[in-house]
Amino acid sequence: MAKPGKKGLSYKARRRWALVILLVGLPIYIMVAVTIMNSLNRPPVLVEFVIYIVLGVIWALPFKFVFRGIGQADPDEGRQGNGKP
Repeated sequence: MAKPGKKGLSYKARRRWALVILLVGLPIYIMVAVTIMNSLNRPPVLVEFVIYIVLGVIWALPFKFVFRGIGQADPDEGRQGNGKP
């Protein structure tokens, strides 16, 4: 969990949630988006392309706080003083 003075999820918790979102949530979102698009009458190719681009960006917006800084080193690791660089 987060440290007492910090708000939000810890770095490790955010990494775990990012992994769950990418491995479980994203495939489910893709299946739902494709199912909805298939249930509609096929729009013109350019309109369909724009819809998929918008759907491809929208899924990540609610999870922006989870993915922020995940690719960087753990910021709390250097402050623990466990002898590791």
